[in-house]
Amino acid sequence: MLGQQLGHYRILEKIGAGGMGEVYRAHDEQLDRDVALKVLPAHTLTDEIARARLLREARAAAALNHPHICTIHEVGEAGGQAYIAMELVEGQPLSALVPGQGLPVETVLRFGSQIADALAHAHERRIVHRDLKSANVVITPEGRAKVLDFGLAKRLSGEELTEATTKSLASLTQAGALVGTVPYMAPEQLRGQPADARSDVWALGIVLYEMAAGRRPFQGQTGFELSSEILNQVLPPLPPAVPTELGAVIERCLAKEPGQRYQQGREVRAALEAVQSGTALPAWPAWRYALSRRRWLVLTVALAFSVVVAILVALNVGGLRERLGGGAPRIQSLAVLPVKNDSGDPGQEFFADGMTDGLIAGLAQIKAIKVISRTSVMQYKEAKKSLRQIANELDVEGIVEASVIRSGGRVRVTAQLVDARRDQNLWANNYERNTTDVLAVQSEVVQAIAGEIRAAVTPQESERLKAARQVDPEVYDTTLKAEAILEYATREEQFRQAIELFQKAVDRDPTYAPAWAGLGEALWSLAAMGFEYVAPAEVRDRAIAAADKALNLDPNLADAHKARAVIAIDGEWDLAKAQQYFERALELRPGYAAAHNLYMQILVINLGRPDEARRHLDRARELDPLSPWSDINLVWSWIHQGRFERALEEGERARRRNPTILPITHLMGLARLLLGQPSQAVPEYEALLKALAPDRHATVLPLASLGLAYGLAGRQADALKILAEMEQASKNRYISPYYLAVVDSGLGRMDEAFRLLDQALEQRTSYLVFCTRYEGTTVAFRRDPRWKPFMERLRREVHLPPGTPNPYL
Repeated sequence: MLGQQLGHYRILEKIGAGGMGEVYRAHDEQLDRDVALKVLPAHTLTDEIARARLLREARAAAALNHPHICTIHEVGEAGGQAYIAMELVEGQPLSALVPGQGLPVETVLRFGSQIADALAHAHERRIVHRDLKSANVVITPEGRAKVLDFGLAKRLSGEELTEATTKSLASLTQAGALVGTVPYMAPEQLRGQPADARSDVWALGIVLYEMAAGRRPFQGQTGFELSSEILNQVLPPLPPAVPTELGAVIERCLAKEPGQRYQQGREVRAALEAVQSGTALPAWPAWRYALSRRRWLVLTVALAFSVVVAILVALNVGGLRERLGGGAPRIQSLAVLPVKNDSGDPGQEFFADGMTDGLIAGLAQIKAIKVISRTSVMQYKEAKKSLRQIANELDVEGIVEASVIRSGGRVRVTAQLVDARRDQNLWANNYERNTTDVLAVQSEVVQAIAGEIRAAVTPQESERLKAARQVDPEVYDTTLKAEAILEYATREEQFRQAIELFQKAVDRDPTYAPAWAGLGEALWSLAAMGFEYVAPAEVRDRAIAAADKALNLDPNLADAHKARAVIAIDGEWDLAKAQQYFERALELRPGYAAAHNLYMQILVINLGRPDEARRHLDRARELDPLSPWSDINLVWSWIHQGRFERALEEGERARRRNPTILPITHLMGLARLLLGQPSQAVPEYEALLKALAPDRHATVLPLASLGLAYGLAGRQADALKILAEMEQASKNRYISPYYLAVVDSGLGRMDEAFRLLDQALEQRTSYLVFCTRYEGTTVAFRRDPRWKPFMERLRREVHLPPGTPNPYL
């Protein structure tokens, strides 16, 4: 056929032949590319039923789109000749690359995982290969495995099966030999049963064994002898150099009974990836495989085990049932380590981080589980520590590891659960979906983990976990990027960039609640306490509307309740409303460390409930042990209980642990001001502003506090310089009148200070609501008789829960 035209394909050269016909390199005249053209033998066209089935299955296989599967471009007929046009894969067959001593273990794991990945993709679409073998796997020059001929193997009739198993081994490699090559055929196929996904798993086990040992496990001089070996003989031991964990995976693939094997390709892929990651497999399969290498030990061990069990039963040892088959050990605390980005694209790192957040947030909805917060686990992103060491540092029993690949509109998550106390892998699985179903994937992983550790999940929690909607990938990505920016934003342009991205997401999909919640919080951050880049009136209504929109779309979104609470505190001065939103957020997500921290702040500062605040602080520290906010809030709580010396002690301890926590320095300055030590407060604020340079105007509060300390310490000229600097900065950005008033109070210019205070109250600027009796920046105001009437006016503007004592006087 060289030089002939078949449809729009011009045949260039012959590159192979087999039971399914001859294979040619051909040029696709329409798309101007070279392809592999498989020309089917004439006899495939004579039986209309077989012909129709073959073409139907080939077209089904053409729907597969995976980096480790040879893509089928077209199935067609021309001039009475049937053909299949496929991706032209350059490289060598795997069978030609396996040396007599086998491939290195890391190569076996790499190629094995890629082949299993290809099977997983096909099995999830109900397509079975039926003829997987090392000759059907091509290794490209880049080291990528490509599986050929998916779904194209011929089903063997009873007569053909008999003929196949009596052929000599030599004939099996000749052109025209029957497909379903005997050395790779599963026992059930040899018994005449139809092949399914488990038959592919068997064939993969043969390929893995072949790669690891340099030979196939079952041998025979004839097809009959070979099939007898497959049906009846135990698996020969692998070479000693093959790790026990890999041997256990191969042994399970090659279980004689299909029900005892991995059931689909994704399970093999998960097991191989667990071996690659260095995580120990469950003890029993690896132990059983190790014993199979020393068969003389098996009987002795079995007998000893039986004796021990009999003794324990006789003694009625408590908990025996749970330890001997009652399921996985109960785990009540977990850490989800940063999800690995296996896409090969650094630009997808945000997606992996978003997956980490999603898994943590999902598990944190279950009250019965302690789940470590993102701030703490992200510190292990590139850590070279053992899982046991990480678990000890975070005080957890279980570790969740996961990786994610996103490519071509698909997302695949590989997750595993490890009992860190025993270094035991309890569970592993893979999930592959369209990217529109990424939230459903997160939910499935969370539910699987909760089931594996036997967590007490309430019916309400279960319903919320199942309520995962589809999401536009672009909307999801944009929201993740905005959340990542907002989390660490301190400058105005960062907040505005986050707002722009959130707005872009809701414009594209107005029904996506997380984007609305983020938009509300980002908008208010421009005016919130500590930053106040714009006047509150400029963004308050938009922020409230966005957060309310999120709650209307999804009343069970904890992030939306937290965002609404934040706005209610210093945006509406409605602490009763904020309390309700916080309590609902923590009801929906009991493990929400950020909400515990924020709620603790208003309980201490404004609601006068230190005991309850301490419970939330302790819970936040438990959930987020490495977060700086645990130390910040502890110091803050001592200040707002009037325990200034204790605050300084805790602050010094915190700084020794982490000298870079800048808010601690600010709080130390406040404690000094409240103790009447402005000269000692000055170096605290000078050090803080030096650390903030060149963004010393990013938050004006430290600048105003330094101006106050200068004034009270008698350094009038320095205080005036600070005041001039703030007035100059106010030409380019909003600066709350409160901060100008603070510096004036330090200078003793009380008339101007109270004039500015009145402006701040009229504008309802954010920081005023926090000016309780223990706010350090008010120390100079409190000496003036006008302060008490002013605070009475402020108190009337703040809505407190019933029964709350006046925190202002």
